[in-house]
Amino acid sequence: MWLIVFFDLPVQTKKQRKEAAKFRKMLEKFGFVMSQYSVYMRHCPSKESCTVHTNRVKGIIPVEGSVSILKITDKQYGEIINYTGKERELLPATPRQLELF
Repeated sequence: MWLIVFFDLPVQTKKQRKEAAKFRKMLEKFGFVMSQYSVYMRHCPSKESCTVHTNRVKGIIPVEGSVSILKITDKQYGEIINYTGKERELLPATPRQLELF
């Protein structure tokens, strides 16, 4: 399964920018990688792992802003089409991260 976190956090004040940066850094600490500036994703080997990481994200959501969490299967993710400019990017054969138990 894939866990995708989308967010739109306010960054008008210094405090808001600090909170947004802290949120992004914690996502990276939890094993998420940036897909786009406000879109982070992580591969989870099981539904249980997905639940654990969903709860971790819920625990760090800032007071202000909007955060969405989407769970999709490997098969659904395999249907994604990515473009960089007009060039199509092929998906890597395996996830971009390694999990150790």
